[in-house]
Amino acid sequence: MNHAYVVGQMTVKNETKWAEYRSQVLATLTPFGGELVFRGNQVRALSGECPHADIVVIRFPSLVDADSWHNSAAYQALLPIRQEAADVVLTTYEA
Repeated sequence: MNHAYVVGQMTVKNETKWAEYRSQVLATLTPFGGELVFRGNQVRALSGECPHADIVVIRFPSLVDADSWHNSAAYQALLPIRQEAADVVLTTYEA
């Protein structure tokens, strides 16, 4: 069975809003089987350039689950906070 991964690369603009967003986003993962794999801060780019300093990786049972999470009312309700808090690029991968 393939898993799906949502990778978020971000640059935080407002620490207070980012903390508010982070305190709520994990609860939106549970109904879709999402689990936080890791969060981290970029130390250096070994090749090329990565414009975002922070990263998060979330694993889902399937692409359908990842898409359902992203499109859920619970997650969509957090988007205004996220948009104020950080510049974020979200991508999905299947492995």
